[in-house]
Amino acid sequence: MIQKDSLERWTIDHSADLYGIRNWGTGYFDINPKGDVIITPHKDQKSSISLPDIIAGIKDRGLEMPVLLRISNILDRQICLLHDCFDQAIKNFGYTGKFKGVYPIKVNQQQQVVEEITKFGDQFDHGLEAGSKAELLAAISFMTNPNACLICNGYKDEEYVDLGLSALKLGLKCFLVIEMPSELELILERAKIIGVRPRIGIRIKLATRAGGHWTESGGDNSIFGLNISQVTEAVDQLKKHGMLDCLQLLHYHLGSQIPNIRDIRNAVVEACQVYAGLVGEGAPMGYLNTGGGLAVDYDGSHANFINSRNYTLDEYCADIIETVMETMDSKEIPHPNIITESGRATVAYYSVLLFNILDFSTKTPMPIPAELPADTSEKIINMLEVHDSLSLKNIQECYNDATFYRDDIREMFKHGEISLRERALAETIFWHIIQKINEEIPKLKHVPKEFNGIESALADIYYGNFSVFQSVPDSWAIDQIFPVMPIHRLHEAPDRRAIIADITCDCDGKIDKFIDPHSMRSTLPVHHLKDGEEYYMGVFLVGAYQETLGDLHNLLGDTNVVTIRINEEGDYEFTRELEGDSVADVLTYVEYNPKSMIQRVRATAERAVRQGLITAQERTTVMKAYEAGLRGYTYFER
Repeated sequence: MIQKDSLERWTIDHSADLYGIRNWGTGYFDINPKGDVIITPHKDQKSSISLPDIIAGIKDRGLEMPVLLRISNILDRQICLLHDCFDQAIKNFGYTGKFKGVYPIKVNQQQQVVEEITKFGDQFDHGLEAGSKAELLAAISFMTNPNACLICNGYKDEEYVDLGLSALKLGLKCFLVIEMPSELELILERAKIIGVRPRIGIRIKLATRAGGHWTESGGDNSIFGLNISQVTEAVDQLKKHGMLDCLQLLHYHLGSQIPNIRDIRNAVVEACQVYAGLVGEGAPMGYLNTGGGLAVDYDGSHANFINSRNYTLDEYCADIIETVMETMDSKEIPHPNIITESGRATVAYYSVLLFNILDFSTKTPMPIPAELPADTSEKIINMLEVHDSLSLKNIQECYNDATFYRDDIREMFKHGEISLRERALAETIFWHIIQKINEEIPKLKHVPKEFNGIESALADIYYGNFSVFQSVPDSWAIDQIFPVMPIHRLHEAPDRRAIIADITCDCDGKIDKFIDPHSMRSTLPVHHLKDGEEYYMGVFLVGAYQETLGDLHNLLGDTNVVTIRINEEGDYEFTRELEGDSVADVLTYVEYNPKSMIQRVRATAERAVRQGLITAQERTTVMKAYEAGLRGYTYFER
C-alpha cells in the first residue's frame, strides 16, 4: 500500500513525483489534469496529446495491444537539439570546424527510423554509420546529401570495401574506417582497381576507459580498433603507397551509455593528441569522430549512475568543442570537423511500448478466522500468538518466530502430520504477520537486513500483455532500467504495489526493477484493477536497441507498430501502421510451413471423422479455428 496522509488529497503532481516523469521525460512527457500521460513534442509546449486518446484511436483502427508507439516529432526534435547545441558551442568558443551528426544504424535498424532520420536530418547534413554490409546497403539507398558523412565501421571484406568505394564514386562523403591492420591493404588494392582515391579513417584503441554497461568498448583490451603501434604502421604503409592524403578521419568509441562527463572529456583529450600526431606525420585529416556515448537519463536522477548521466546536452557539446579547440590551438592545427555517433540519445525517446494488464495475483491473505478449529496444531496456535503480540519493540523477534513456525509447519505437512487446510491456515497467518511487519518498517530507525525483501515479497503480480524478451530485452539481459508507469488514472492514489510479468512461460519474463528518485525500487506503485475496464501501462525510452535485439521467446513476435505526428495546432495524425507478426509469420521464422501444418491437421481431423470421434461439421469448425489461429496476433486478444 502507498503510505500517505489520508487528509491530503492525491493530485497529478504527486503522481509526477512518484513516477519521476518530469525528470526522465525531459519535457516530452507529462500528466494532464485528467490524470493521463500526455506527449508534448514541440519546443513551444503548446500542443499535447494524451496516450489514452491515442490508444482509443489505435483500437478504433482495429489494432490490439501491445503496440509500439513512435512519435515522429520527438525524433525530429532530438536531431534538432543535438545540432543546435553543438552549433551554439561552436559559436560561443569561436570554433572554426563544423559539427557533423551521424546516426549509427545498429541502434535501431528499422527502415522507418532510418528513413525519418535521413529525411529530416538532410537540413543539418546528418549522416549515417554502417557496421555491416547490410547496413551499408541500407544507408546508400537513403543517403543523397553529398555533405552528409557516411561512416563505414565494422570488419570489411572485399564486397564491403567495394560498396564503400562505389558510394564515394556516387558523390557520397564515405569514409572507410580501418578496424584491423589487414583492412588497409585491401582498401588500397580495391581502390586502385576501381579507380578512386578513398577517404580513409582509423579507429584507435584508447587507454581511457569509462564506467557503465559498455566499459569494454574502451581500453587496451578493446576488441575493436588499432593500437598506437599499428596506427604508425598504417601511416608508413600509406606513405609507401603515396596515399597519406587519403587519411582524413580519426575515430574512437568509448561506450554506448557514458554516465560521467569526465570520462568523455578524458577520452577527447587523448584522441586529440593522436589526431595532432597524425597531422604531424603529414596526414591532412580534417575529421575527428568521437563515436557514441551520449547517455540517456533513464532514471531521471541526473547523476553518475549506470542508467543516468551527470551532464546536460549543452555541457556535453561544450566540453567536446572546448577540449578539441584547446589542444589544436596549442599545436597550431586547424580545428577538425567533429562527428558524433549519438544513436541512443537520438532515438530512445521516440518510442513507447503500450500494453494492457490482463490479470493479477496477490499475496494479500484471506482473513484469519475468528476462532480456530478445536484440533488446530499447537504450532499454528503459536504463530497466531506471534501475530497478536507483534509490536514495534518486538518486531525482529516476531519475524524470527514466524519464519521458524512456518518452516516447521511446512515440514510437518511434508510428513503428513497436518492437513491441507491446516497448512493453508498457517500460511494465511504468516502473511498477515509479514504485512504487519511491513507496516511497521517505516517507523524503524535501523531496518534489519532480513526485512529488505519484504516489500517485494508482498507485491502483487500484474500480468502485462507483452514479452520482455521481444520488446524490452535489455531489461532482462543487462538489467537496464526503463521508466514504467500507468498511463491513466494518475489523479488517483495508487493503492497497490506490483511487479510486472509478461505472458511468456519464463520466470525471467518480468520487470521487477523500477526507477526511484533516490535509487531503485523492486516494486511499482499501481492502481487496483476495475472490473470491465482496461488498465494500460507504458514502458518509455525504448527506441534504442530494443527492437533490434528482441527475440522470439515463446514465439511471441513483433508487436503492432503505430507512428504518429503531432501538429502544432494540438491535433495529430496516424502516419504509418504496421501490423505485428501473425502466428504463421513467427512459425515461418523458425522453419515451419503453415500450409503443411494445415494439411497435417486436416488429415488428423479426417481420421477422427472416420473413427467417429467428431462429425464432418465439427471437422469444419476445428479447421476454421486452427486456420484462424495461424492468422491471429501472437499476443493475447480480448
